[in-house]
Formats: sequence, C-alpha cells, structure tokens
Amino acid sequence: MIKRKRTRLYKWLTAVLVVLVLAGTAGYYNRNALAMWGFDLFLSDNVKKKLENSYKPIEGHTPEPTAYKKEEPFSMLLLGVDQRGKEVGRSDTMIYTVVRPVDGAILMVSIPRDTYVDIVGKTTKTGNQWQDKITHAYAFGGAKMSVETTEKLFGSRVDHYATINFTGFREVIDAMGGISLPITEDLVNDDPDHEKFVVKAGKPLYNGTEALNYVRYREDAGGDTSRAGRHQIFLNAIMNKASKVGQWTKIPELIDIMGQNFSTDLTPQHMIDLTKSMLQSDQRTIYSHTLKGEGHRKKAGGAWYYFADDDDLAKTEALIKAWLDPAKTKEMLPLPEEYQQKVKKPVQSLSATQSKTTADKK
Repeated sequence: MIKRKRTRLYKWLTAVLVVLVLAGTAGYYNRNALAMWGFDLFLSDNVKKKLENSYKPIEGHTPEPTAYKKEEPFSMLLLGVDQRGKEVGRSDTMIYTVVRPVDGAILMVSIPRDTYVDIVGKTTKTGNQWQDKITHAYAFGGAKMSVETTEKLFGSRVDHYATINFTGFREVIDAMGGISLPITEDLVNDDPDHEKFVVKAGKPLYNGTEALNYVRYREDAGGDTSRAGRHQIFLNAIMNKASKVGQWTKIPELIDIMGQNFSTDLTPQHMIDLTKSMLQSDQRTIYSHTLKGEGHRKKAGGAWYYFADDDDLAKTEALIKAWLDPAKTKEMLPLPEEYQQKVKKPVQSLSATQSKTTADKK
C-alpha cells in the first residue's frame, strides 16, 4: 500500500516537473510576451503614476502627434544636459531623432554642441538675430528654445522632446549593473583645462562614473564630432541594456532614481506604450549620423565654433523629411551616407553589438 502511494507520488511529481519544464521552455521562447504580461499586471499603474512628475509640456508648443499611434513616425529632440548643482546647465548632447515604430527603425542625427546657429527667440540689444553655439540655447531658454532652434536648423518639426541630466544617469547605470561600451584604448583626460580621469579599455561592463567620463572625454583628434558619436553610443548602450530580459522589473526603481533629472512632453501613457513596443521588438535598427562641418574661430582670440557643412546640412534635411513620411516603407528610406557602402550587410547603430557579453544579458 505504501509502495503504491509512493509510486503515485513519484508519478505526480514527475508530471509536475514536466509541466514546469514545458512552461519554463515556453516562457523562455516567449519571454517578451511574458514580460509585458507581468508589466501590465504588476507595474503599469505604478509606473504611470511615477512618470507624471516627468511630464512637462512646453508652453506654446503643442506636441504632434499628441497620442501614440504605432503606425506613424514622429520626431523627438533628445537633450543630454550637463547640469551640476543649481546651475542651469547646457545641452552637451543634442540628437534629433526620428522614430518609426511600425518598422522598428530609428534615425539619430547628432548636432555638435558648438554648432553655430540662429538662436530662435533671442535677439541682440539692437534687435538683430542672436547667433551662438547651439548648446547655449538650453541655457538661454530651456527645452523650448532648444526645440525651436533645432526646428529652424533642419526645417522640420520637433514633435516631442526629452531632457536627461547626465549626472542622474550615474546611479541609473549602476542600478542596471553597468553597460557595455566599445572602448578599445584607454581614454585619458589630462589636459590642464579639463577634468582629470582615465577610463580603462576592454572592460566587459562600465559603471555609471566610467560611462559618464566616456561621454565627457574630449581629448581625441575627432573633437566635437567624435564626442557626438560617443553620445550616440552611450544612449544606445543604455537602451540595449534596458531592453534585456530581467531589466523591466527595475523600471520603478530607475524612475525613482532619475527623479528631477528627466523631463519630457510625452504623456506617461505614451511613454509606456513606446517602451512596451520597443521591448517587444526582437530587433531595433538604429541609423546614426553626425552633422558634418569644421571648427574655427570667427576672429582671433574669439570663441571657437563648429560651422555645419551646407551640402551635408541639405542632405540631412532631406533625410529627415523622408523618414518622417509615413507613406514610405522601411525599404524606401534613404540612409545616411555612412551606411550607403554597407547596404548589403545588416545595419545597426554605432553601438551595435560591438561588445556582446554574457554579463550584459543578465
């Protein structure tokens, strides 16, 4: 009798184990769907409430479109603000981004911080148009002036904006367990006029301080252009890590850490829908371009400016307009010239899986 009961128990346990193994296998192959189910069940309302503090629409600038529609491309200005203490700060990073949710394609155009432009909304004492480095637009008039100045530069609308204080990223990156960065040579910042630091090459993961120093490094030959490229890599690395399985449960903690370091005119529901769309996508194709030009002083002893190349600016304007056209399919989209020699290969962002690691998948 006891033996028969044990046999039944073993069979029952075996059946349970089989079910668990099958469920686990199904869960692995459908982990994105399960993650979204868990997010909707346990986190969605909590996250939406936390995001309300970051919702800061620009006065006089109505976002377009005002609601998330998966089939429509939209533009967004990403502003990485290097703000320390109570200072206003400047936009060290400015990336005009076109998001095409329906085909999973993203275009990121970096604007070097010293680009010489008309600062929209600011005039001289004599009433003439104020011209200055585009990074100063944020210091003069916040996100609104940055958005309107960028719209004039490219002749295209900016549907939404997001400002991110890089200082706030330090704790976020640490909370995510670090990020992967393609650093092949030590970055040594030791100029007498610069902040001193060293970022070692070849590490599988970089913590928040190291990642921010990677962004701030400015002593390579490429100058402002190379720095803009590193900003793209930095942001892509964060998106890549955030989209990994297991990271979604940390979303409320990450939002708390960001606190006042993040603001946008995307509604909380819009951000949630966008995040879910990106997390559910198996592949995210990002094309990057940095506005070309050259730097020099307008007069001896004067400020150093970056002057955009007229031909490249015209090509970039056309590129942006094409990407914002909902009638174009992914196959019809023109590519930045950096990718035109690689059309036969899978195209990804500058940070595209250059240093995949087992640790990064945790």
